[in-house]
Amino acid sequence: MNHTLDPIWDTVDDLHTWLDAESDLPPQQETLLRMLKLTEEVGEVAQAIIGATGQNPRKGSTHSWRDVESELCDVIITAMVALRTLTPEASEVFGAHLRGVAERSLKAAS
Repeated sequence: MNHTLDPIWDTVDDLHTWLDAESDLPPQQETLLRMLKLTEEVGEVAQAIIGATGQNPRKGSTHSWRDVESELCDVIITAMVALRTLTPEASEVFGAHLRGVAERSLKAAS
């Protein structure tokens, strides 16, 4: 694999391999569940934000902004592993997509 961010994508590959080895589900079901895992992780970001801002009067402040950062990292990792589950060329797919988004966005900002 020709990674643009070798250490990061190597770790994603390792996580993908580990998850595959630990799963006894059919591959198609495993793939769908990895996509759904993103929803769970995004929900944890929301929970951390609510806790960091004390928006639940019954619970008060239960999280810090560091917790929010950590949960956002979990979303990113989960998305990277999900992308790797769909394609062995995940780093190339992501790199090309990021370049396209940056080109459109930064061009529009000029």
